[in-house]
Amino acid sequence: MEFKSEDGFRARVELMVSQIPFGRVMTYGQIAALCGNARAARIVGGIAHFGDPDIPWQRVVNKRGGLASGYPGGRREHMKALMEEGVAFDENDCVRDLNNVLWSPSL
Repeated sequence: MEFKSEDGFRARVELMVSQIPFGRVMTYGQIAALCGNARAARIVGGIAHFGDPDIPWQRVVNKRGGLASGYPGGRREHMKALMEEGVAFDENDCVRDLNNVLWSPSL
C-alpha cells in the first residue's frame, strides 16, 4: 500500500480500514500510526464514527480489543458484527487473543 503526500489523513485512514481482511482487526492507534500520525487514535475514531458506512469500521477496536460505544447500535452491535466474522470475545467483551486476529498490512 502506498500513500502519496497529497492524500489527506482521512483518505489514508479510509483506505487502510477498507483493506482489513474479513475476521481480522486493527486498532485505532495502529491505524493512526500507519497513516502518518501516531497520536491521532481519537481522530481515527471520529473518522470511523462519521465515515463512509460502506467501509468495514467494525474491524477497528481499541488497543485492548475493546468495542466502540459510538458504533451504530453500540458495543453490542459492534460485537455482533465481529462475531459474524468469527472473532471471539472474552468475559470483558474484548477481542479474545487480540494478537492472533490483529492485522498488519504489508506496506
